[in-house]
Amino acid sequence: MRPTLVLNVVGLTRALLPSAPELSAFSRRGSVRDLETITPAVTCAVQSTFVTGELPSRHGIVGNGWYFRDLAEVSLWRQSNRLVQGPKLWDVAKRRDSSFTCAKLFWWFNMYSSADVAVTPRPQYPADGRKLPDVYTSPAELRDELTGRLGVFPLFKFWGPAADLSSTAWIGRCAEHILATRAPTMTLVYLPHLDYDLQRLGPHHPQVAKAVAEVDAVAGSLIALAEAEGMAVVVLSEYGVTEVSGAVMINQALRRAGLLAVRAERMGEQLDAGASEAFAVVDHQVAHVYVRRPERVAEVAALVRGLDGVEAVWTGQERRAQGLDHERAGEIVAVSRADRWFQYYFWLDDDRAPDYARTVDIHRKPGYDPVELFLDPRIRFPKLKIGLTLLKRRLGMRSLLDVIALDAGLVRGSHGRVTDRPEEGPLFATNRPETLPPGPSVTATSVKDLLLAHVFA
Repeated sequence: MRPTLVLNVVGLTRALLPSAPELSAFSRRGSVRDLETITPAVTCAVQSTFVTGELPSRHGIVGNGWYFRDLAEVSLWRQSNRLVQGPKLWDVAKRRDSSFTCAKLFWWFNMYSSADVAVTPRPQYPADGRKLPDVYTSPAELRDELTGRLGVFPLFKFWGPAADLSSTAWIGRCAEHILATRAPTMTLVYLPHLDYDLQRLGPHHPQVAKAVAEVDAVAGSLIALAEAEGMAVVVLSEYGVTEVSGAVMINQALRRAGLLAVRAERMGEQLDAGASEAFAVVDHQVAHVYVRRPERVAEVAALVRGLDGVEAVWTGQERRAQGLDHERAGEIVAVSRADRWFQYYFWLDDDRAPDYARTVDIHRKPGYDPVELFLDPRIRFPKLKIGLTLLKRRLGMRSLLDVIALDAGLVRGSHGRVTDRPEEGPLFATNRPETLPPGPSVTATSVKDLLLAHVFA
């Protein structure tokens, strides 16, 4: 077996490679191909395809979250690997050679898998309402080992308005430590840094080159370390980010049509998914529309199809053809135009928005919200407000950290649909080009077998 390092550099495309000297040099030494991704081109779904070789219709991960019909609740960013259906990459490898080991570092669905080493974000939530940065690890003692060596994982730099290089740099040092102390046969590493400015600024903003160079330095250090040990190295990405100019307010349209139900509570209006005739779980440029009664699917599909910014609406056989005919998927799947994305907002008056809307709260919101990357520009002294809120919490007082804007127009980049131009989509690069099939591209469903080929050369 040949030890293999796999770097998932989120959002990396051939169009961005000129700003990444280390990754460009790596690609020239080996080979780089376009990667034909799936729909939805979002983290959880694409990573699950990478490790199973299957489409969402088989592995069940239809997005970064979905509507759990039996609970009548929307849930995003779950972590149990048992949600991913089908044999995983490391299971197949262990059957070929029982001495194979796998480290899964910050790839998603990273809890309770059969991988030998796992590290993933896992905040602590005390009963007083605080959120404390932490990680979950397997084996459990690795958590204290990493925290003692690297410090507490910078969770609030991993997502939210303060997201920056700190979290990616921590993950890079974590990977170096695992390579040095555990020497896994395969090490899967997730480097998220590019995602932030690509969504904040759009892929063509001049500042994006700086972000590319920053993640390039982290990736370059890991590549140099691995190649010095004679390891195979793969660099890949899940999706490309496109420039956007506005959001599709799909849930507001469903509400105006009398299909989406809300509850008026002291914390603002709340989506009542179980009582709704139809509502959407939005995920970047893809929306799963859940329709309670089958006889209303055509009616709801026609409404969604008529919304400005919607490019495609799939039901029935169309949904099946896209590999999305799974019980977790919506009865309708909508895809936006390249220059639009779907926002989850279901209220019609910002004064009635739920209390979580102006906070970073990825688990409570019934859809993905990239506006969490922005502080509300109307707050004159945001750092002071944040400091006072955190002080109140340290003193044991409950206090809402409501500093996020309610302005979908702030977002400049999105993903989820397959990009129109291959150079703006994801890529697959390797220092072992002999493992690649002929042709200019590889498919997301072939990544599992390609990674196995690197190990079992």
